[in-house]
Amino acid sequence: MKGKKVSESQTIMTEMIMPNDANPMGNLMGGNLMRWMDIVGGIAAGKHCEAHVVTASVDNVSFKKPIHVGDIVTLEASVTRAFNTSVEIFVEVFVHDIKGQNPRKSNTAYFTFVALDDKKKKPIKVSPVIPLTDEEQRQYEGASRRREVRLILGGRIRPEDAKDLKELFANI
Repeated sequence: MKGKKVSESQTIMTEMIMPNDANPMGNLMGGNLMRWMDIVGGIAAGKHCEAHVVTASVDNVSFKKPIHVGDIVTLEASVTRAFNTSVEIFVEVFVHDIKGQNPRKSNTAYFTFVALDDKKKKPIKVSPVIPLTDEEQRQYEGASRRREVRLILGGRIRPEDAKDLKELFANI
């Protein structure tokens, strides 16, 4: 299967925070942000896999500062690595006001999506990722360790079977 560059599936989505997106304090509701993160990540994953995808997991999402009604939110999603039938997607959230002032990074998270066959809805093999930049290579190399953590937390592997994590801690 032919590999794909990260840039081939990179996806950017922009939203303006409207009153119906906010809680009574005028701040974006976390569930709405997580929904947008899932959408942008799913689009990037679908582009990379050239298939429909489903969300398999979401790593930690923390909310550092409130996002207010009227703020502009830009979500950027990039594939970090492909495994057998799944891809890891890194989603970053940036915020600024309508004038482009007060820019800040709001959130980040790693999502895992599984590619599905159109007819049988069964997992299918996905194309490998070709990291080109130093940052893409760093994300690519860390993905196997993040995957092992997810598998341990999900009860799918035992901690002692986490090969990449063992190597990481053996060097400390």
